[in-house]
Amino acid sequence: MKMPKLSVVVCVYNEEENIEPLVHQIDAALDGMDYEIVYVDDGSTDKTLTNLKAMDNPRLRVVELRKNYGQSAALAAGIEVAAGAFIVTMDGDLQNDPSDIPMMLEMAEREDWDLVAGIRANRQDGMFLRKIPSKIANYIIQRSSGVYIKDYGCTLKVFRAEIAKELGLYGELHRFIPVLANLEGARITQVDVKHHPRTFGTSKYGLGRTVKVVSDLLLMLFFKQYLSKPMHLFGNTGLVIFGVGLFINFYLLVLKFMGQDIWGKPLLLLGLMLVLGGIQLVTIGIVVEIQMRTYYESQGKTPYKIRRIHQSRPEYVE
Repeated sequence: MKMPKLSVVVCVYNEEENIEPLVHQIDAALDGMDYEIVYVDDGSTDKTLTNLKAMDNPRLRVVELRKNYGQSAALAAGIEVAAGAFIVTMDGDLQNDPSDIPMMLEMAEREDWDLVAGIRANRQDGMFLRKIPSKIANYIIQRSSGVYIKDYGCTLKVFRAEIAKELGLYGELHRFIPVLANLEGARITQVDVKHHPRTFGTSKYGLGRTVKVVSDLLLMLFFKQYLSKPMHLFGNTGLVIFGVGLFINFYLLVLKFMGQDIWGKPLLLLGLMLVLGGIQLVTIGIVVEIQMRTYYESQGKTPYKIRRIHQSRPEYVE
């Protein structure tokens, strides 16, 4: 079976009215290209799956999930099934425009980018419930992760398949895709794309996702800074806390030898807590360090990624 050059992955949940228009838009935008469309139905309760099955399109593949797992899991399923050398992800609500895909794909090929991320330049969403929370989340992620993508919430992206399939999308990490790609050593760029107002259906997003961004960000920071060296986080922090607790206890010991009563002092309790806390953190660091080694070695993973090997004199290679 011939593998397509491009796989367009669309994850949907209760988007029955948007199925047929979007499939036709994708076909029109990619006319003449070698592509497939992979729709992932994330446990829809309306006629989304029925409408997908009714589509007579040889390029369309439908992935039916057993229940609603969430966007990250649905994206992971679609990326796993996708067979193209390049993978496009986009929303199924008609707000992303498929006509931007050829331009983004050309950028990825011509300039050797691993990920081309879209920026909704003229975003057609509500100011208070969508735009402002999104700007806050983008700012927090940019400043904390060091990966300066203007629009983390734009689903329209073009990946090289080898990068997309190594992302490791779990929980609600789809909003951190550029950070995950950066961890894989991906070369990332961004470009303005079109954005349309929602015509059918209702948005699945709300203010609650901003809180999730902050909690997931802590995990991303650990992945980015300490995934291969967790002892540097837990061990260093534990040693500092242990040292402070030891100093406090030594100070109280001197006071005791001077005849002062130190029993019941809050400082004594603080010193003991810091010593115990420091020991616990160092112990956790050792345990996590062992787990990380198991993570890499059991799966044949490496803490580095080779982009390519250049050979200037191939005639010397036997």
